[in-house]
Amino acid sequence: MKKKKIPLRKCIACGEGKPKKELIRVVRNNEKEVSIDITGKMNGRGAYICSNLECLELAQKGKKLSRTLEVEVPNDVYESLKNIIQPKLGK
Repeated sequence: MKKKKIPLRKCIACGEGKPKKELIRVVRNNEKEVSIDITGKMNGRGAYICSNLECLELAQKGKKLSRTLEVEVPNDVYESLKNIIQPKLGK
Protein backbone atom coordinates (compact mmCIF):
# COMPACT_ATOMS: atom_id res chain seq x y z
CA MET A 1 0.00 0.00 0.00
CA LYS A 2 1.20 3.50 -0.89
CA LYS A 3 2.12 5.99 1.81
CA LYS A 4 0.16 9.21 1.68
CA LYS A 5 2.34 12.20 0.82
CA ILE A 6 2.31 14.96 3.45
CA PRO A 7 2.07 18.41 1.82
CA LEU A 8 4.91 20.72 2.84
CA ARG A 9 4.72 24.52 2.86
CA LYS A 10 7.36 27.15 3.53
CA CYS A 11 7.02 29.77 6.27
CA ILE A 12 7.36 33.25 4.77
CA ALA A 13 9.31 34.51 7.79
CA CYS A 14 11.95 31.86 8.50
CA GLY A 15 11.79 29.95 5.20
CA GLU A 16 11.56 26.59 6.94
CA GLY A 17 9.52 23.89 5.17
CA LYS A 18 6.96 22.24 7.45
CA PRO A 19 3.84 20.10 7.07
CA LYS A 20 0.88 22.23 6.00
CA LYS A 21 -1.11 21.42 9.16
CA GLU A 22 1.59 22.88 11.43
CA LEU A 23 1.44 26.32 9.76
CA ILE A 24 -1.16 29.09 9.81
CA ARG A 25 -2.48 30.26 6.44
CA VAL A 26 -3.27 33.91 5.72
CA VAL A 27 -5.36 34.56 2.60
CA ARG A 28 -6.06 37.51 0.33
CA ASN A 29 -9.31 37.09 -1.62
CA ASN A 30 -10.38 38.69 -4.91
CA GLU A 31 -11.75 41.76 -3.08
CA LYS A 32 -8.23 42.33 -1.63
CA GLU A 33 -9.44 41.48 1.89
CA VAL A 34 -6.94 39.69 4.14
CA SER A 35 -8.13 37.01 6.56
CA ILE A 36 -6.80 34.06 8.52
CA ASP A 37 -7.68 30.67 7.06
CA ILE A 38 -7.87 28.06 9.81
CA THR A 39 -9.22 25.34 7.49
CA GLY A 40 -6.57 25.87 4.78
CA LYS A 41 -9.21 25.65 2.04
CA MET A 42 -10.32 29.24 1.41
CA ASN A 43 -10.03 30.62 -2.10
CA GLY A 44 -7.39 33.23 -2.78
CA ARG A 45 -3.68 33.86 -2.60
CA GLY A 46 -2.24 32.31 0.52
CA ALA A 47 0.86 32.69 2.65
CA TYR A 48 1.97 30.41 5.46
CA ILE A 49 3.55 31.36 8.76
CA CYS A 50 4.90 29.26 11.65
CA SER A 51 2.95 29.24 14.89
CA ASN A 52 5.59 31.03 16.95
CA LEU A 53 5.89 34.67 17.92
CA GLU A 54 9.43 35.08 16.53
CA CYS A 55 8.26 34.31 12.99
CA LEU A 56 5.23 36.58 13.37
CA GLU A 57 7.39 39.49 14.56
CA LEU A 58 9.89 38.87 11.75
CA ALA A 59 7.09 38.84 9.16
CA GLN A 60 5.54 42.01 10.57
CA LYS A 61 8.83 43.90 10.85
CA GLY A 62 9.91 43.02 7.32
CA LYS A 63 6.40 43.42 5.82
CA LYS A 64 6.77 39.92 4.39
CA LEU A 65 3.03 39.16 4.56
CA SER A 66 2.20 42.37 2.68
CA ARG A 67 4.79 41.61 0.01
CA THR A 68 3.67 37.99 -0.45
CA LEU A 69 -0.07 38.77 -0.55
CA GLU A 70 0.53 41.89 -2.70
CA VAL A 71 -1.72 44.04 -0.48
CA GLU A 72 -1.23 46.02 2.75
CA VAL A 73 -2.00 43.78 5.73
CA PRO A 74 -3.92 45.60 8.50
CA ASN A 75 -2.65 45.50 12.10
CA ASP A 76 -5.78 43.68 13.30
CA VAL A 77 -4.74 40.65 11.22
CA TYR A 78 -1.40 40.60 13.05
CA GLU A 79 -3.24 40.90 16.39
CA SER A 80 -5.53 38.00 15.44
CA LEU A 81 -2.50 35.91 14.50
CA LYS A 82 -0.89 36.75 17.85
CA ASN A 83 -4.07 35.64 19.65
CA ILE A 84 -4.07 32.35 17.73
CA ILE A 85 -0.38 31.66 18.40
CA GLN A 86 -0.26 32.47 22.13
CA PRO A 87 -2.69 29.71 23.29
CA LYS A 88 -0.67 27.18 21.23
CA LEU A 89 2.48 28.14 23.15
CA GLY A 90 0.84 27.21 26.45
CA LYS A 91 0.60 23.53 25.43
